[in-house]
Amino acid sequence: MDIEIITKQDLMEFKEQFFQELDQFFKKQTGTPAKRWLKSYEVRELLGISPGTLQNLRINGTLPFTKVGGLMFYDFEDVRRLMESEKNRLRTV
Repeated sequence: MDIEIITKQDLMEFKEQFFQELDQFFKKQTGTPAKRWLKSYEVRELLGISPGTLQNLRINGTLPFTKVGGLMFYDFEDVRRLMESEKNRLRTV
């Protein structure tokens, strides 16, 4: 069994590549998405995060949301801004 050691630099490179690919994905989109409001599962798929991580983003105020009944909705522009801020934060690290 081979053991691979992943360094902090490896993780940083992975993050940068991930955000570059997301950026390219959004640049291919024409204007805004077909719908402005995204459900939790759509945001999780878009960001590649778990339900717990999304909950943490809500709790600490990083990602604004609107609750209607029992459903949480997120503005696409807020999600896009979160991704941009994270991408910019990674560039300064």
